[in-house]
Amino acid sequence: MSDSEMIRSARFRQERVADWQKLAALVTKAETQGMHRMSFQEARDLADLYRQATTSLSIAREISLDRGLLEYLEALTSRAYLSTYAPQQRLGGILHRFLTSGGPQAMRSSWRIVLFGMLCMAAGAVAGYFFYLENPEWFYVFMPPDLSGGRGPDASTEFLRAQIYGDEGPEGLGGFATYLFSHNTRVAIFAFGLGAFLCAPSIMLTFYNGIIVGVFFGLHVDRNLGWDLFGWLSIHGVTELSAICIACAGGLKLGLAVLFPGNRTRSLALREAGHDAVKLALVAALMLVVAALLEGFGRQLVQDQSARIAIGWSVGALWMLWFLLGGRKHA
Repeated sequence: MSDSEMIRSARFRQERVADWQKLAALVTKAETQGMHRMSFQEARDLADLYRQATTSLSIAREISLDRGLLEYLEALTSRAYLSTYAPQQRLGGILHRFLTSGGPQAMRSSWRIVLFGMLCMAAGAVAGYFFYLENPEWFYVFMPPDLSGGRGPDASTEFLRAQIYGDEGPEGLGGFATYLFSHNTRVAIFAFGLGAFLCAPSIMLTFYNGIIVGVFFGLHVDRNLGWDLFGWLSIHGVTELSAICIACAGGLKLGLAVLFPGNRTRSLALREAGHDAVKLALVAALMLVVAALLEGFGRQLVQDQSARIAIGWSVGALWMLWFLLGGRKHA
């Protein structure tokens, strides 16, 4: 840079640096405290100084001032733009919008894919059930050893019944329920996260999880404890297993965007599908938290079979009402 250019750059900076410093201070306040804590005068000054800074940046680019000054102005105007024009919403507002409109609207717009995820789970459960009835040894093929907790074709009927109705001990069904919840949470995470890989991993994980449920149910039906296990699973399983299916649907939306982008680029299709896919993942996460509460309290406090069924499926009905009616006035 020549001496004249250096002098011109220094003069340009000196004439405007006070305004830039004031803008930087206002941007910092907006970033740390939020626009809602700024006075009317401060908000107006922020907008005015931002427009002046963008003009300065355009001039600096036009007359080719030093690179350091250009980088400073670019960073300052970018921060000011976000503070001035980006949506200003606190965490409470984001959660409220998700619960009142975003979550249920994403569920309704994705109902076909959610239904497909549930069919994958149901198909696995039916397959696992008939595998067990055909040969009980299939139980050991599909059921992870850590998940069975001593329950299998070799266990006595009295032992299985005792686990369902509270006579658990340290290795009882309570431990199984905790491990099952942990297992299902991992399945939900992987079913969503791996969906972008052409859908197959999400479908396979959901189907396999259904097989586990099927062979476990087949074991208890074989001992005339099917209805008893149904009651035990209902209190938290309606919510928990549905969450896995919804997470699977979120992964499938990503995978389908990669497979069938239409007239869009795959990156654009994936980005657009991600809006609803992430909301489905958040719905699944919320349901898993509720399932954990139901399992942690309801299963231990409620021993009556009919009450367990009523609680589990009533909660399921409430989820359905939220999905069907939530956000209608915002649509």
